[in-house]
Amino acid sequence: MARAENKEAAGSATRLVAEMMRKMRLRAKLTQPQLGERIGYSGAAISAAETCAQAPSDEMLVGLEREIGDGLGFFEEAREHVRREKYPKQFQDYSGLEQKAVGLHLYSTLVVHGLFQTPEYARALIGGGFPPLPEQRVEELVEARMARQALFDREPVALIELVLEESVLRRTIGGGEIMRDQLLFLAKCARRRNVTLQVLPLDAGIGGEYAGDDGNMTLVETPEHDHLVYLEIQRESLLINDPAKVSTYTQRYAKIRAQALGPRESLGRIEQLAGEQR
Repeated sequence: MARAENKEAAGSATRLVAEMMRKMRLRAKLTQPQLGERIGYSGAAISAAETCAQAPSDEMLVGLEREIGDGLGFFEEAREHVRREKYPKQFQDYSGLEQKAVGLHLYSTLVVHGLFQTPEYARALIGGGFPPLPEQRVEELVEARMARQALFDREPVALIELVLEESVLRRTIGGGEIMRDQLLFLAKCARRRNVTLQVLPLDAGIGGEYAGDDGNMTLVETPEHDHLVYLEIQRESLLINDPAKVSTYTQRYAKIRAQALGPRESLGRIEQLAGEQR
């Protein structure tokens, strides 16, 4: 049933890849099992991709480009488009902006920002959501989320700032070991030269000032140096480009950042909490 639903829901990029995959395989005079053996997949997995029962993974597209791509670059170019179709619909438009951004300023209040999650943390988070998702869809979403981290090493470099509520670091997702590994990964990210990570402490509201009470936000600077705001709540999203509104969010973010611990102190807090996980 799930595979039948996948066929009906498949996006245009996934359908085009399926058709080109079948045609180029036949031109290479390969059966589905033969092609699968060459790129490390079963014949059934090749069949699923060719019929849109299962969207091809990023690794499969790399293998297809190598084995039957004929130097055309089709499967390489398709990777970004197929990956985007795997995201929830409310995230698809933003995902392209994120990967091309020259600057990101992020504020997370409930869970670790998706760009900074480990596979295990993401799997526990997505798999534990409501309504429950089929395991196949959970793995697809985890794979797509992990692919976003290519942004960390992209050229030209993207400058990324993340302010995390301390409560996010103390909320155990998936168990102590998963949370410890997630905190250690955050510490590793914080040491990147293009990443600034700050923790907004639990006592930030003492004295009556607390700029983060309106929830998550993402500020984006595009390659053209346009400034946008992306908001997402309860699986609904909003992309804002009105200069006056963007200015307000930018000022609010600056206030949140000013109330957070400095980068060095934040790193120490993350490492301390990682040591407390059992």
